[in-house]
Order: sequence, then structure tokens, then C-alpha cells
Amino acid sequence: MLECSPQPQPPGGQGPQVAAQGGSSGEDNPWHTGAACRRDEVGLFFAPSKEPTAARLSREEQAKQVCARCPVLLECREHALAQPEPYGVWGGLTAAERRVVLARRRRRESELREASRVVAGQRRIAG
Repeated sequence: MLECSPQPQPPGGQGPQVAAQGGSSGEDNPWHTGAACRRDEVGLFFAPSKEPTAARLSREEQAKQVCARCPVLLECREHALAQPEPYGVWGGLTAAERRVVLARRRRRESELREASRVVAGQRRIAG
């Protein structure tokens, strides 16, 4: 297991850097080793308490720029969506953006289930 450098923790969880450095999450996913955020400070990806809105937007944009050049962006994003990670920028998405993605996925899955029920019902009627 890789060593984790001492860095401040976001509220309620580990940041991309901690996961990328083999933190105590228990994960041994190879995508962690290629994460671009391993070379950046945790404060870029997680909001300090009482951060002004303009500062937050600027910091999140800088974090997204790091994510944009990351070779494991999609793996990181899927990790954050699967957890789901409630804080910080992961895979180029803020927590609010991840909530929107998850809501869209749930809606799409619901629509697909309903469509498959309709098709199954039509087959029974026609069959």
C-alpha cells in the first residue's frame, strides 16, 4: 500500500489525493496511481469552511483544470458517483454536479425499466 501524505481531510471523507495515494479507504484500484491530483494540494479540491462564493467558484475551476488533464478522470468520476462522495471536486465534477448526474441516471434507469415493462406487456398481449 502506498503511503499517504499528511493533508487536511474534507468533512466526512477522504479527498481524491488521499484515495490516489492509497489512503485508508482499503481500495487497491490501479487508477489511483495515475491521478493528476496526487501532485496538487487538497485545498484545491475541497472548500475551507466559510469560503466566499467567488473564491469557491475560482478554486473549483482550478481543480477542474487539474481534472481535465488527468488520465484517470473517468475512473475518478465513477468512483465518486458510486460512493457517492459528498464533498469536493472528483473527476471534474463538484458535489452539486455529481448530484445532478446521479439524479439523471436514476431517472434514466427508471424510464428504461418502465419501457421494458411496456414492451414485455405488449409481447404478452400480441403473443
